[in-house]
Amino acid sequence: MPSTPSFWQTSRFRIDLSRPRVMGIVNVTPDSFSDGGQHATPDAAKAHCDRLVAEGADILDIGGESTRPGSQRPDAGEELARVLPVIRHAVTLGVPVSVDTSEPRVMAAALELGADILNDVRALQEPGALEVAAGHPTVGVCLMHMLGQPATMQDAPAYEHDDVVSAVIRFLALRRDAAVAAGVDVERIVLDPGIGFGKTMAHNLALSVGQHAFEALGHPLLLGWSRKGTLGKLTGRPMEDRVVASVAAALAAVRQGASIVRVHDVAQTVDALKVWRALTRAGG
Repeated sequence: MPSTPSFWQTSRFRIDLSRPRVMGIVNVTPDSFSDGGQHATPDAAKAHCDRLVAEGADILDIGGESTRPGSQRPDAGEELARVLPVIRHAVTLGVPVSVDTSEPRVMAAALELGADILNDVRALQEPGALEVAAGHPTVGVCLMHMLGQPATMQDAPAYEHDDVVSAVIRFLALRRDAAVAAGVDVERIVLDPGIGFGKTMAHNLALSVGQHAFEALGHPLLLGWSRKGTLGKLTGRPMEDRVVASVAAALAAVRQGASIVRVHDVAQTVDALKVWRALTRAGG
């Protein structure tokens, strides 16, 4: 079994993964499932970046496309207008900056401003995306699994033999191989199983139980459970009341080997990880 690197090489930072890292979410969209467009204006999103860094975020993830179930994709011009002013500010804050996009024009523009990571829910499948990633010799890349497209991904998702773990591993291996063949160094690649992206609650739980199987791919894992619908089904809580559930899911993901957790509630997750690490060290 290949060993998993203890770092993530990105444009400006070689991120130490010897401890779990917290990626704070900055949705610059009017229709985000999680925050209802609270940070849709550049000024609000910039202030949110400042707040997340103050709360202990290790990485900022800035996105201008809502990928909630049923969402429609914006055109490239609209996405650029949303994210570029925020990225321009975020790169001054002293932490790695990720752009959450599948659009090659947005990727290229973000990298010109100094962004460090391309976080792509479509795993660099859009024409030109692989070339952008390969053309920047140190940019970090996160490849995520999604079944279908956001507009339809939750319309009865199904996997061959109902084996979601094997299906997601196969997909991520193929996309990793495509990235490496295009010229992306392996140390720049992180993988994301895509919790909630074309998966039922049973699929999401199976991915959690089977998370250790992803170690065979030899890459750090990024998990994004924060405020997802499965947590609402498990707890009966509405979106705004899923902080505790989200933190619990992040801790479970880390315990199962995740190197990065992508979250909305940064301060709470940072505190929980500090306590968890202290108590697990104390217990030997």
